[in-house]
Amino acid sequence: MPKRDPFKYFHSSPEIIRLAVMMYVRFPLSLRNVEDLLHERGIDVSHETIRFWWNRFGPMFAAEIRRRRAERLRSGRQWQWHVDEVFVKINGERHYMSRAVDHEGEILESVVTKRRNKRAALKFLRKLMRRYGQPDVLVTDRFPSCRAALREIGASDLQLTGRWLNNRVENSHLPFRRRERAMQRFRRMRSLQKFAAVHSSVYNHFNQERHLYTRADFKLIQNAALAEWRQLGAA
Repeated sequence: MPKRDPFKYFHSSPEIIRLAVMMYVRFPLSLRNVEDLLHERGIDVSHETIRFWWNRFGPMFAAEIRRRRAERLRSGRQWQWHVDEVFVKINGERHYMSRAVDHEGEILESVVTKRRNKRAALKFLRKLMRRYGQPDVLVTDRFPSCRAALREIGASDLQLTGRWLNNRVENSHLPFRRRERAMQRFRRMRSLQKFAAVHSSVYNHFNQERHLYTRADFKLIQNAALAEWRQLGAA
């Protein structure tokens, strides 16, 4: 059975839609910034159209990237994960975004909750291990909720805590913080969760760690990532 074309009935080409979604999610730009940049390229679309495209296709692109990454990660050994929470204000109310990254800094999961307790940590860890398996080491902070949740699932021997050990996940919050400032914070918990999930997948896709490669090799990897992005959602 042929795959249904998600771009059917849209007047704009899939290439323009993918470009608009990538610019909005990957870079700290507002919808009107993306509209202006596309206008310079001779593409006349409204910022509300870009908003619709992002809401419609962003989760679809992110799910496809996440599915491919999960298949690759499950086939290999899970050496070390880093888990941490960051505070996010929604209409003046404090919420918590739990995030897990692997030993290379690739974001595995981002979940937004209203509480920072054992129940929230248990839900996050179960979702994480159901999708990617179980790591050899799980680095966390010293907050009691993580220790209690790991004890609940019988994985307390995996936990490792210590000063500066969790710097990798602390640094992974920085791209999201830049986006949060550009978007002038969030107004709903649902929209925050949606954007965090999409942003983490797109960030993983284009984060090629250029400091590890020569410029020639980096350009090859970057072109491969762009070519794969242009195939997302293809029928």
